Amino acid sequence: MPTQKKPASAVARTPSQSNTNEKVESLETFRSDATDQALTTNQGVKVSDNQNTLRAGPRGPSLLEDFIMREKITHFDHERIPERIVHARGSAAHGVFKVYESQAALTKAAFLQDPSKETPVYVRFSTVQGSRGSADTVRDVRGFAVKFYTEEGNFDLVGNNMPVFFIQDAIKFPDFVHAVKPEPHNEMPQGGSAHDTFWDFVSLVPESAHMVLWTMSDRAIPKSLRAMEGFGIHTFRFVNAEGKGRFVKFHWRPTIGSASLLWDEAQKLAGKDCDFHRRDLWDSIDLGDYPEWELGVQIVEEADEHKFDFDLLDPTKIIPEELVPLTMIGKLTLNRNPDNFFAETEQVAFCPGHIVPGIDFSNDPLLQGRLFSYTDTQISRLGGPNFHEIPINRPIAPLHNGQRDGMHRQTIVKGQAAYEPNSIDGGWPKETAPAASGGGFESYTERVEGSKIRVRSPSFADHYSQATLFWNSMTPPEKDHIVGAYSFELSKVERKPIRERQLGILANIDDELASRVAANLGLPVPKKSASAEELGKSSVKASPALSIVAKARPSVKTRKVAILAAKGADAASIKAVKDALAAEGAHAKVIAPMLGTLDGGIEVDATILAMPSIMFDGVVVAGGKASAKTLSESGDARHFVLEAFKHLKSIGAIGDGEDVLAAAHLPSGDEGVAVGGDAKAVMKKFIEALGMHRVWSRAQKAESVPA
Repeated sequence: MPTQKKPASAVARTPSQSNTNEKVESLETFRSDATDQALTTNQGVKVSDNQNTLRAGPRGPSLLEDFIMREKITHFDHERIPERIVHARGSAAHGVFKVYESQAALTKAAFLQDPSKETPVYVRFSTVQGSRGSADTVRDVRGFAVKFYTEEGNFDLVGNNMPVFFIQDAIKFPDFVHAVKPEPHNEMPQGGSAHDTFWDFVSLVPESAHMVLWTMSDRAIPKSLRAMEGFGIHTFRFVNAEGKGRFVKFHWRPTIGSASLLWDEAQKLAGKDCDFHRRDLWDSIDLGDYPEWELGVQIVEEADEHKFDFDLLDPTKIIPEELVPLTMIGKLTLNRNPDNFFAETEQVAFCPGHIVPGIDFSNDPLLQGRLFSYTDTQISRLGGPNFHEIPINRPIAPLHNGQRDGMHRQTIVKGQAAYEPNSIDGGWPKETAPAASGGGFESYTERVEGSKIRVRSPSFADHYSQATLFWNSMTPPEKDHIVGAYSFELSKVERKPIRERQLGILANIDDELASRVAANLGLPVPKKSASAEELGKSSVKASPALSIVAKARPSVKTRKVAILAAKGADAASIKAVKDALAAEGAHAKVIAPMLGTLDGGIEVDATILAMPSIMFDGVVVAGGKASAKTLSESGDARHFVLEAFKHLKSIGAIGDGEDVLAAAHLPSGDEGVAVGGDAKAVMKKFIEALGMHRVWSRAQKAESVPA
């Protein structure tokens, strides 16, 4: 047996020390130090290229024979039992999808043909980094996975709330996840990316620049799952009955519009209610405020594949809507909560490889690896190859094939022949010829040729142009939040060279971004260092569709408002607030120093401490002299309105309720503060401000308000 090489850091020892320590080392031959060692497979084979999957030509499909990629991802897929390695914390709901009109010209997929037909769905939302016990409101990417139970089989559209990803090739996925997960020596931090290993990795991998910018934006701290966009990320194909293929990108747009938390809110909610998103989704469905999203597609003709400044197969790139408009083709509605979290939400198995006739893959190298990885992961998590028999995963289409046995097999199949072709069972089940709809699956015919190589296509070299596009598309408040996020995260990084290297990445994106973050970190501003190929170019300089604020639509539907009151509150003013909000589809809760019944039989819904202002979209202080006096003398009540003001929320006060605002020393004359003795007039102004989600003009003033 070969002798294990001593670590390079070993020090000289006395004979007595040597004897003792060598005995210990002989029992711990499993310990390893990779210092000065070559990268190898688990079989000891040295690896010459750990950046690229073996593929047929620079833009060709990934090859199954790539034993290095398969070993790496297989090991990664089985690292956690039974919790998901990524997307462990999730919440989900049942619903339906309906297409607006037949999409036969684009695809023969049966569920996209008949506008009168509902397709059952199960949708799971999740965070990427944290464990099942982490908080909902951490800064993180959110999973947005939809399982369509179609008559032709299950179709899983497995995406995120951001349209791009950190890496271009699936072989790097284990590296990225290992970097962003809690650090292995101390299992910290949980559910967050503000630590050395994450920033070390992304600062060394420039292709991550675009996605990191999205993650530092408000997109990473959504207000609710209902107000969150979703994306299929990859380029897929639609194939129609004539066999014509077109490239397609999938988008989900919430009908109530998109909204995000402020960072201060997100942090406080993680402590006050770590289930904030999960609870909001559940309660909304219980109330009948069914969350809805429209499904949009961007279609690119095959002849136009190479007409853009970027490569369609690059998962770190979007197609700006200015170049290819979004066409809405259907609506998703979530209308039923699960009956059992474990049986449904925890055991649901999504796989990008679950497609139906009319939908097919592209050669996106990240997608190609996911096709292998997800199925492999489910086999490990759910106890074997029969995870499709778990009720939440069962298709509504009938199942007939020669697959038998395996762990947790439930179906009892009659007949002797478990193979095809056969003559014993009359040849059944038999192949089905492809057809316009309802026929057998037929892979899209694509010509592929090229040398077997590990190389990244030169068309994937642009790492910065779309990061610059994203930055240019942000409104001033959103830019401030991005600068604040980078500053916060990088201030948590202990190693100065990592901070400096990441500033170099920012310098390649935008001078203002780099200089503002550098100033907050007390470091010099680096100069652009990327090559012309890495900097790339974009024919679109700014895209309003990328900004949450720029495309906000005024609406108060489903918004939640606190009515702050105490003993002696004017019942008529409380009723006026409730009526005005209900007429607009919003909801109100009466919040008081203690539970009980107020004058006029008004029931208190929660206490100030149990439901702080961060759980609401706005606050109205009820009228009534005695109530106003009690609230004005309460530090908790003053903090409630101060915090709402600081978080740029709509505030109202009716009659004597204005005294509470004065006691909190709120700046007067703010456009998002409605006061007066006429409840209807106050609510009209309040609702106008509430509809914009935030009073952005207050941002600078609110910074000086202690809360």
